[in-house]
Amino acid sequence: MADSELQLVARRIRSFPDFPVPGVLFRDISPVLKDPDSFRASISLLANHLKKAHGGRIDYIAGLDSRGFLFGPSLAQELGLGCILIRKRGKLPGPTVCASYTLEYGKAELEIQRDALEPGQKVVVVDDLLATGGTMRAACELLGQLQAQVLECVSLVELTSLKGREKLGAVPFFSLLQYE
Repeated sequence: MADSELQLVARRIRSFPDFPVPGVLFRDISPVLKDPDSFRASISLLANHLKKAHGGRIDYIAGLDSRGFLFGPSLAQELGLGCILIRKRGKLPGPTVCASYTLEYGKAELEIQRDALEPGQKVVVVDDLLATGGTMRAACELLGQLQAQVLECVSLVELTSLKGREKLGAVPFFSLLQYE
């Protein structure tokens, strides 16, 4: 079952050469979202991995702005958990904590509400794709500021040639699909 589900998801990923700039091969997840069977399969596969890896030890799923919001709530629902949001700076009301990270063209910042978690709670971070790892690392730093324990980071797609998982240090990482 898992192999056929993974094949269903993999068949829905489209590649667009030279987008958004020349030399980049863009991996488009939109068809996964468009097809309810492949979206359901992606959530099921991620949930099964997390159940095996962590059992009932997860307190929350943290979805990253913006496409992590597409997978985070559904994954949390499948696991019977709540979902917390890690957003780009300036998008959350109330007291927040912030972490900055470097992009190819400058800096960006993520934030989380200060009361999103209690110290010691266990979190899995989810996004659609891991490229350079800067966003996920910043998310892990934010969660660390709240004294949460990041059990793992997961994504639908990983671009292995960019070595993003190396930026996560000791935090385990899992992806359904890997591309160069």
